Amino acid sequence: MKSLSYSLANRRRTAPGFRKADAYTLFEIMLVLGIIAVLVGSAIYLLVGNVDVAKEQRVDTDIQAITTQLKVYEMQNYTFPSTEQGLQALVARPTSEPLPRKWRQMMQSVPLDPWGTEYLYENPGKRNPQGFDLHSLGPDRKPGQDDLPQQ
Repeated sequence: MKSLSYSLANRRRTAPGFRKADAYTLFEIMLVLGIIAVLVGSAIYLLVGNVDVAKEQRVDTDIQAITTQLKVYEMQNYTFPSTEQGLQALVARPTSEPLPRKWRQMMQSVPLDPWGTEYLYENPGKRNPQGFDLHSLGPDRKPGQDDLPQQ
């Protein structure tokens, strides 16, 4: 009877199914953390190029949205805003010629490109003399052949 009570007392001292030999060593924990660090680092390295692609995609989307609003402006007023009026003609009523005959606010504000600069608008355009040019200066924020979108 004594041996039975002694073995029950010993079992209560340790958690069920847990023995000292079941513990992880510091080496095993460090090895797992090292593997996780390598996987996270390689994932970040692979995703870095995607940020630039996303910014270029946003430029395309912004230009399509602004172009749509400019076309609606043209349908209502029979002309696009002048270069002097710029894209602000979609936000506030222009006060210079050509004055819109049926103006309404098309946008709350003109978006900036992903690099924080304004989109360039020219009417008539240099690239598109029958219409307008609308583009971003790109990451270097300087006019040149690398402006987005490239045509």
